[in-house]
Amino acid sequence: MNGPVDVAQPFHGRVFRYGDHVNTDVIFPGRYTYTKSRPEEVAPHALEDLDPTFVERVRPGDVIVAGWNWGCGSSREQAAVCLRYSGVGAVIARSFGRIFYRNALNNGLLAILCPEAVDSLEEGAEVEVDLEASVIRCGEAAYGFSPFSPAVRSMIAAGGLIEQTKRRLAAG
Repeated sequence: MNGPVDVAQPFHGRVFRYGDHVNTDVIFPGRYTYTKSRPEEVAPHALEDLDPTFVERVRPGDVIVAGWNWGCGSSREQAAVCLRYSGVGAVIARSFGRIFYRNALNNGLLAILCPEAVDSLEEGAEVEVDLEASVIRCGEAAYGFSPFSPAVRSMIAAGGLIEQTKRRLAAG
């Protein structure tokens, strides 16, 4: 899901499960921080130290299901960018590091708080994420989450805050 998310349409993907306290250095290795910055440069390194085959296996719309404090650590923006441009449609977690959460939304990556889904969704499960209904579906199960505000939905639909700002400036 490299482009903006169509917030009016549900999307489907498979679950990749990870644990608690996965920090930004594990999401995007620090050794590349000052040598790679464009989305096409950072995407191939998503989670390479935690799950070396992740980038080979991820498909557009797949979701990461994580425990507590996903994205803790530094303010490394590439952590959100590499996930979005590798195809991740959303990260569903029990909680997020606050800077990662903001970087995710700023870069058009859905960061969804839904502990009930985290407790239930298994690796490889097929899920549907429906932003209109604020629900994650897996088979017969449905997990509600707090709806995003209109401002955040607009930002996500634009592909993130930077893209939204560029469009507004171009429109005059």
